[in-house]
Amino acid sequence: MNEGKPAQITSIPDEKKESGCIPLPLPDSKQAFCVALPISGGRPIKLMGDNPHDFISFLKDSSVAWLNFPVKDIKKDAEIIAMSLGFSSSLAPTILSSYLSAYEDRDTEMGLMLPAVAVKKFDVLISPILFLIRKDLIVTIHEENVTRLVRLSRYADAFMRKIKPTLILEDKLTIILTRLIDENINRNFDHLRQIESQGDELSKILMDPKSPRGMIAPEIHNMKHALISYMDTLWATLDVVNSLRHGDAELISDSPKLLARVGILSDDVNRHIALSEHMSDVLASGLEVLQSIYNNQLQILNNRLALVMTWLTILGTAVLVPNTIATVLGNAAFDMGPKDQGWYLTLIISSTIIATWAAYWWVNKKGLMPKVVE
Repeated sequence: MNEGKPAQITSIPDEKKESGCIPLPLPDSKQAFCVALPISGGRPIKLMGDNPHDFISFLKDSSVAWLNFPVKDIKKDAEIIAMSLGFSSSLAPTILSSYLSAYEDRDTEMGLMLPAVAVKKFDVLISPILFLIRKDLIVTIHEENVTRLVRLSRYADAFMRKIKPTLILEDKLTIILTRLIDENINRNFDHLRQIESQGDELSKILMDPKSPRGMIAPEIHNMKHALISYMDTLWATLDVVNSLRHGDAELISDSPKLLARVGILSDDVNRHIALSEHMSDVLASGLEVLQSIYNNQLQILNNRLALVMTWLTILGTAVLVPNTIATVLGNAAFDMGPKDQGWYLTLIISSTIIATWAAYWWVNKKGLMPKVVE
């Protein structure tokens, strides 16, 4: 026996786990929160607890409730929490096996997964939020670094109080679910500003001619990758919201008024997608302009260097011709003396001038003389 190892859920048959014959291990979670409308009516009631068993008797006296669980490892603890609260053992693993988002309807229970986004510089951190739904309960499970629903729990009794006791359970569930999804969508959108501010900082770096060019290309790639990752989460969220908006699931309301709320969520996500794409276009165009300026600066520098090289070539040609003449006439075979000084200097000077003019004329005629544009 390995006493130091935790109990393995997968080794226990599903029928025994669901029947409660074998006790389930406790999840590794922070303090959970629950708000519920009592069956007898009246104001919403709040309860804090450390594990699912703390809420079971409380939920029996509730007409509808929202239970939020922050955990350290959602893949390990979600199944434990779900089974402890009466959900099927395969629901949580099935949802978590999807990428970014998931929608699972099993008539008497439902499961959703939505991405929660956090942005640090150009690092887009995506964490899943699990929604488990049955006729009188919505359970949200997320990792401890996701705090948006924890903050919302402070005002949970306020929006629960607005739910009319006369509504059917499907309507109550839909109202709570849309409020939770709306909170996640809005908090995701807040992090788009982080990407925007980092894009502005990158623009400042590009404007500085002294910035090391080796760091610019990776930063531009990181910014584009951050935008793409963020856009992926928006599209994933839209898929789930669109699956809900038609009200096909048994646990979702058929009320046109409440389904219109889901439609508003879909419109919000579409608007966020449009704004994100617009921001991407603005940042991309700005970076292209700055890159064009940088390229123009490099082109001006290259033209100046080419102009210097051209003039050096002309001067070299101009010096080469008289130097060749002087070398030839300086040979002893010509027997030159002081009496030849006048015509010799005239020949050297005139050949220098003619060679310089001829080299410049040929370079200019061939269009090899670079033009520097400031």
